[in-house]
Amino acid sequence: MSEPDALSSPYPLSQLPAPPTLAALADWAGARYGGRPALRFRSPDEPKGWQEVSYEQLRTLIRTVARGLMGLDVAPGDRVAILGETRPEWTYAHLGVLTAGAVVVPVYPTAGDEEVVWVLGDSGATVVICEDAVQAGKVERLRDRLPGVRAVVRMSGATEESLALLELPGPDAESALGVHGAPGTLGTPGRLDIHGPPDASGTSDATGPLDGLDGLDARIVARSADDLAAIVYTSGTTGPPKGCRVTHGNIAAVRDGTLDLIPSEEGDSTYLYLPLAHTMAQLVEFKTLLQGTTLIYFGGRIEDVVAELAEARPTHLPSVPRLFEKVHSVVLSLAEGQEGGRERFEEAVRTGVAVAELRERGEEPDAELAQAWREADERLFSLVRGAFGGRLKWALTGAAPIAPATLDFLRACGIAIFEGYGMTESGGVISLNHPAALRYGSVGRPMPGCEVRIDSPRRESGVESGDGAGGDGTDGAAAGGGVGPGVEGEVLTRGPHVFGGYHGDPAATSAVLDADGWLRTGDLGHLDEDGYLFITGRRKDLIITSGGKNLTPSLTEFALQQSRFVSRAVMVGDRRPHPVALITLDTDELRGWAEREGVSLGPRPARDERVRELVQEAVDTANAQLSRPARIRAFALLDEDFDVTGGLLTPSLKVRRPAVLARYAREIDALYGPGRGRDTGPA
Repeated sequence: MSEPDALSSPYPLSQLPAPPTLAALADWAGARYGGRPALRFRSPDEPKGWQEVSYEQLRTLIRTVARGLMGLDVAPGDRVAILGETRPEWTYAHLGVLTAGAVVVPVYPTAGDEEVVWVLGDSGATVVICEDAVQAGKVERLRDRLPGVRAVVRMSGATEESLALLELPGPDAESALGVHGAPGTLGTPGRLDIHGPPDASGTSDATGPLDGLDGLDARIVARSADDLAAIVYTSGTTGPPKGCRVTHGNIAAVRDGTLDLIPSEEGDSTYLYLPLAHTMAQLVEFKTLLQGTTLIYFGGRIEDVVAELAEARPTHLPSVPRLFEKVHSVVLSLAEGQEGGRERFEEAVRTGVAVAELRERGEEPDAELAQAWREADERLFSLVRGAFGGRLKWALTGAAPIAPATLDFLRACGIAIFEGYGMTESGGVISLNHPAALRYGSVGRPMPGCEVRIDSPRRESGVESGDGAGGDGTDGAAAGGGVGPGVEGEVLTRGPHVFGGYHGDPAATSAVLDADGWLRTGDLGHLDEDGYLFITGRRKDLIITSGGKNLTPSLTEFALQQSRFVSRAVMVGDRRPHPVALITLDTDELRGWAEREGVSLGPRPARDERVRELVQEAVDTANAQLSRPARIRAFALLDEDFDVTGGLLTPSLKVRRPAVLARYAREIDALYGPGRGRDTGPA
């Protein structure tokens, strides 16, 4: 790979093993990867429908945005909010803010007025970059409640009320494209003097005066690991969101702990549909650019994701479990539409898993099993791989547990899927399965540099950590002071990845961060004898029945949601005699079932007795897996699913349990009333 010569720097930026901070990421990647494709996205102007941006072009665009922000008097450390869906302009804005030395404040595009006012006001955002006229109009409508906001910028298309992101005039009204688009200037790749020559360890100290650097380059050089990179507001299920103060050093720790665990080579690509307002998607963005591969943006419609995967043909796919479970469900439904199809499907999966287990041990199947696998691969497995584009070699899932049946299905098809775990307060990652260390059902071992300890769940902090989902960190062993292997308790973590605290909220910070640097995640789990972490629930969600039984609702809810007819399940039972459940329906699956059965369900399928019988089967199956006190005694089917706009899901799609219990208090009382509800069997 050819790299630009260094004119002004004795040590070219491209030769550094990693950018010293995120402020230098665009320059570093542009110098290191040059003409490789960095971004790919849908474009109606391109003959094949997709447009690419090279690393060199990306660097120019990022510097354009950074200089434009300087022209808006954004100073180092100022807060700049980004409000929009995942798209290339989000990345331009994201890296542009960081390059200018400012602090990113992501805002979910689904955020309502009150959340927007809270996040922008609490963070002290001075500039807001909005996706389109709708989001810009929302902010403008709220401007009288946001005295700190000086400017509203649109990702494309300036208006009288707002400026366009790539058309902002730079400092002193100079055009950033004019200054840095021409070759031979200080701003060309590889010419930024950030470090002196490396020492024997391959690292170097930040040195060098700022003399001779222009304003933007001086800002890049001045950033340090301790500087704030972002204030990310967690989508907690109770109360207003809390702003997590994440530094450049926190992200560097996650980079150093995970990058070598993710297989990558030139020509690889990552398809991204997750919201870039979420830490997981931002880490994927950073990972892709650090490895010099291509980030592919979805077209903007969730309904088109599966079709786009076949066209985009990515090698890497980060996702929530729902996408993988939906593909599994669709394939199973197609199989059930044929006589004996389900039996053949299940036999094929058993064959695929058996072969996968042999190959994971370095063995090959015997002739009979190999022949059965080839037949299953021709009929099923290759078609599923093709649905994901045919090149997928690494898929990541997190934020919620994935159904074991779905894991088996993907494994049988030859799709490697790895579960991970983290939260915004931990820089986004705590543990991760990867090709060299994989245990299904776990969320992997703690990443290098991360300590994990399991503490007693009885100690109360009174404060909820935001994004938990669910020794020496390098091997996943329990740290001193925690409980032993296999014993459940609260997951604690410590290391350079852990955030500095909640913005403007020292009381909340002290409740989750102790004097020794341990972060209380609020998640319950255990470590096994090999250091793999298993997450079992949320401490604050523990249910104590009137009979004194302690129940973890997530285990019961997960068991219920294994039915493809169930969309969401919420277990109820705190200070009640026994647990019951509120259940919402997967209407797509029900429509498919109704078509196969030749029946009509009407406008309110939750009221149809045939649907209730389907869900009763799911409840019975779940109860058979649960301890007697955790079994569901009665359930109510709700007419509508939960969503963000209705206030029952957070922007990261977690259930707002208190809101659900309040909304459906009458249905819950009816399940416990005399002679009401439907008994589903003995407790």
